[in-house]
Amino acid sequence: MITSASNGKVKYLQALTSRSSFRRKEGKFVAEGIKMFEEAEEKDILEVYVKEGVFNSFDEDTRYKLAGIGYEVLSEAVFKKVSDTVTPQGILTVLKIREYGEKVLFEEDDPLLMILENIQDPGNIGTIIRTAEGAGVNAIVMTKDCVDIYNPKVIRSTMGSIFRKKFLYTDDIGGLIESIKKKGINVYACALSKDSKAYDEYDYKKGTAFVIGNEGNGLKKETIEACTNVCYIPMSGKVESLNASVAASLVMYEAYRQRRR
Repeated sequence: MITSASNGKVKYLQALTSRSSFRRKEGKFVAEGIKMFEEAEEKDILEVYVKEGVFNSFDEDTRYKLAGIGYEVLSEAVFKKVSDTVTPQGILTVLKIREYGEKVLFEEDDPLLMILENIQDPGNIGTIIRTAEGAGVNAIVMTKDCVDIYNPKVIRSTMGSIFRKKFLYTDDIGGLIESIKKKGINVYACALSKDSKAYDEYDYKKGTAFVIGNEGNGLKKETIEACTNVCYIPMSGKVESLNASVAASLVMYEAYRQRRR
């Protein structure tokens, strides 16, 4: 059992949890919780840490998987040091970071894609990824100024979808949109403009990409201009805008609704 917070492995876990640059450098990230351990593929699991005294509280399948992979025990005090949650479930999994290239955007005919520009809230990114799986989105693109997808709060919010959705970062959103358009995919900026139409007035049965902008400022003007069309979400009352993940969910599920027919 590791009982000292100054232990090298403990400090390493803390760095992976708190620093995105360190995660990228090491090619690893930490996923906390039983569900995340159960959802992770064994080939991606590098290390597992379990809080003292909780092993027997896990279900049989979890205990079996843990026994097969192997794990280290952390004292309760040390586990609290490396945990990112208020009420930890007692298991941390260190996994390989996955890297995807632009080709994943075009693996399917008439793909449904999500492009995120400067989304800062970890909960929003995680919810969008989780919803994207439910709505049949093929891949997700994020600009480099979005919150790190391997942020522990993002990982928890995905509820396991992080392991099943393909994604990539771009530092040239304009160039990427042009590449997508050249493949015959319509790109829809989710924004208000003189040319925008209600989101449910478009046909999304062919190749479609939605672009969602920053929670406070929306999409940049040049990003909107690079898109094929602009859509907005009609609202009643005095509401000026919707949460980014809510807006993304509405447009994704409208596309899913049309495609289900």
